[in-house]
Amino acid sequence: MTLCYVTDRKALAGTAGEQIRLLLEKIESAARAGVDWVQIRERDLEGRILAELVLEAIRRVPPGCRILVNDRLDISYATGAGGVHLGEQSLPVADAKRFLRERQAGAKFLVGASVHSVESAQTAERAGPDYVVFGPVFATPSKAGFGEPQGIERLADVCERTRLDVVAIGGITLDNAGACVAAGAKGIAAIRLFQEAEDVKAVVQALK
Repeated sequence: MTLCYVTDRKALAGTAGEQIRLLLEKIESAARAGVDWVQIRERDLEGRILAELVLEAIRRVPPGCRILVNDRLDISYATGAGGVHLGEQSLPVADAKRFLRERQAGAKFLVGASVHSVESAQTAERAGPDYVVFGPVFATPSKAGFGEPQGIERLADVCERTRLDVVAIGGITLDNAGACVAAGAKGIAAIRLFQEAEDVKAVVQALK
């Protein structure tokens, strides 16, 4: 099962600079605890600052942890990150894949896509992403803008009707993560589960 920590520096206390410092500490801690991917979801940051954040995150995490950058293919590619995660309003997956083919980026660079229905998952599949993130499965403040929770049954439907690896997101906890895997998810992604954990290593061990 793939575990993905999705970042949210604004949920951390302090000034802008302190938030970035704390976020880097959270990223390093989660990565060393065994999280497989860290998705840097800091879309409001200026390009230079985001690139510096990504480079520092790459420097801090162990080799087995992949850094993904939300939306910004340019920054992800330029910094040597492990991939890019694209929302439904981001650069189309097909365009990102073409860009990478032209530069012979290779299979080590992942392109992921967010989906919110079976139809959007099937549309994404035709464009060729390496995985999709589906949600929100359960209620969560960070995904409130995407409507009501989708629930386990819809997650299972998406998993059954696409050949892609599906990562569940939205309100994931230690209590419900197993239900997501039982529904067919190949991984789970979360903000609070990892970012707010008092003992992130214990959380990762319990999940795995």
